[in-house]
Amino acid sequence: MRTDLIRKTALTAAGIAATATGIAAPAIAAHATPTTATTVASVQADRKPTGERQLDVRYEAQPNFYYCGPAAARNALSVQGKAISVDAMAKEMRTTENGTDSINDITPILNKETGKTNAYRSVEVPTAKADDKQTNTLRTDIVHTIDQGRAVVANIAGTSTDTNGTTHAYEGGHYISVVGYTDNGNTVKIADSANPDHASYDITTDNLADWIATRGYATS
Repeated sequence: MRTDLIRKTALTAAGIAATATGIAAPAIAAHATPTTATTVASVQADRKPTGERQLDVRYEAQPNFYYCGPAAARNALSVQGKAISVDAMAKEMRTTENGTDSINDITPILNKETGKTNAYRSVEVPTAKADDKQTNTLRTDIVHTIDQGRAVVANIAGTSTDTNGTTHAYEGGHYISVVGYTDNGNTVKIADSANPDHASYDITTDNLADWIATRGYATS
């Protein structure tokens, strides 16, 4: 698998911005007090006839501006009932103040903590904008992963708008967890560790695919 494009995911202190409010990264970190007991998605993980499914997340905000990778992975693994130290995960991912280099540094940790070497794989979206095939693949991957009781971790960059019209801007890059879907996967639920005031929101899969473009995601 090519990793040169995915490797453009280095997160800089100046690059990451807050959701909606435009607060700079250090200010986000000041609000990012861990809230382990908070449930982002409280709907039981049962398939519904309308093509919906959401997983229970034991949400925790990232403690600083550069821990989004470990925090996203930690939130994703929490849907499997796992409580893992964000610091320990950051060490395994070789996370520094420049962030976590690549989704390829997160996928092996997800496999290790899940207990299966092939539970997760990295998928690259190498183009500047996702095409229909890439978007359809993402939709299929999200539904498949969540139907197995696992969450997707995505590396994103740039600005996108959720279904409520709120703008989320991460020009320097960011990691999020995808923990549910509705409308047969056309809309997905995000667990975002950057700001507990915007811990959970819905976004269309089309917008998410473009948000991931030039980067990648970890999926079953």
